[in-house]
Amino acid sequence: FNKPAEQGFAEAQTNLGWMYEYGKGVEQDYIEAISWYKKAADQGDTKAQLNLSLIYKYGKGVAKDYGQVFYWNNKAAEQGSAIAQFNLGVMYEFGKGVKEDYRQAAEWYKKAAQQGHSEAQTSLGGLYENGKGVDEDYTEAIYWHKKAAEQGDTKAQLNLGDFYKNGKGIAEDYRQAFYWYKKVAEQGDAVAQLNIAIMYEYGKGVSQDYEQAVHWYNKAAEQGQSEAQNRLGWMYENGKGIKQDYNQAITWYKKSAEQGETKALLNLGIIYRKGKGIAEDYTQSFYWYKKVADLGDANAQFNLGLMYEYGKGTDEDFTKAVSWYKKAAEQGDTKAQLNLAVMFKYGTGVTEDFTQAVYWYKKAAEQGDTKAQLSLAEMYASGDGVPENFVLAYKWGNLASARGRDKAKALKNEIRKRMTRDQIAEAQRLSLEWEKRLSGE
Repeated sequence: FNKPAEQGFAEAQTNLGWMYEYGKGVEQDYIEAISWYKKAADQGDTKAQLNLSLIYKYGKGVAKDYGQVFYWNNKAAEQGSAIAQFNLGVMYEFGKGVKEDYRQAAEWYKKAAQQGHSEAQTSLGGLYENGKGVDEDYTEAIYWHKKAAEQGDTKAQLNLGDFYKNGKGIAEDYRQAFYWYKKVAEQGDAVAQLNIAIMYEYGKGVSQDYEQAVHWYNKAAEQGQSEAQNRLGWMYENGKGIKQDYNQAITWYKKSAEQGETKALLNLGIIYRKGKGIAEDYTQSFYWYKKVADLGDANAQFNLGLMYEYGKGTDEDFTKAVSWYKKAAEQGDTKAQLNLAVMFKYGTGVTEDFTQAVYWYKKAAEQGDTKAQLSLAEMYASGDGVPENFVLAYKWGNLASARGRDKAKALKNEIRKRMTRDQIAEAQRLSLEWEKRLSGE
């Protein structure tokens, strides 16, 4: 290539540059490679321009320089190179070597996409999906993802699966979702493997098959996918699609928990508390509950409150029990709301406060907790913490009674004796109104 290169033939100059870059037939020399690439690039050779952009991108023989990367990609893109057009789209989208500009990114992606460049098609689909640089348009997003997916682009196939599963811009279609996820899963993508495992487990878009679910959870879990590890642990714990094995369950839960998967942390807390397949270990249970409680999980916060209240796995500490119950209660956990109300009512770990007790009983009662409903009925009937109110006492007693609380039935009948017909009618109206609200009518 040396002679034609020296005679000014651009293709030969590009090839000679490539030989110097990779040390093919000559000693590797990036400076010589750059020299020959530039000669060809200045003549408009797009391959040389692309090669120069890569030289500057990776800093081969020169300092990394995204300005130069942009410059040479722009030269090639203007001449119609789909690769360069895609590269420009990426640089505009992420602000590499040029100011971030989603509109320009969309324009360059589209030029490359129209030439059949699959990555550009996927990226353009992403911009349409998120309304970046273009108006949000799920139909266009699906169109471009499908173009790329049909060329085997795994990212596009995964995105299509999401569109069909979630019914974004298209009718929800689990069969189509499964079809596209499976294509990606078979190529080793852990997220796709997780998705088809879930679909096998719940029979979405495919016949329910626990063994297949385990198979795909295992594939994703072996690649370190934390949700798959947790779900695989659950399958082992419950003997779904595989022989029940608590040790394997713990192994997978721990792998998942070490990556911060909150459900796995919670599952470990439960499995040690209940002693499933292992000795009951409240210390270990407390350890795992604490980790997930610190991350804000209401269920774990409630369980931590219980462990502090009863001294399980830690020293008994009513003040800390109240603190953790409150964290969970504020997130809407009914059991925590009930327990917090009890702590306030009896002044356990906190100053006795009937007003606060009523407040938290009411929170739990509104969510249908019958113990809280009964306690509210008792407090309204006796005037503890609230003004005596037979109508509200009857309402809550009536609701708890209807859900099987025998004590509530007796209380309701006792309160009824002290009420007028109008008061009873009002209490019954309030009960019915609450029932309708709970059922969403």
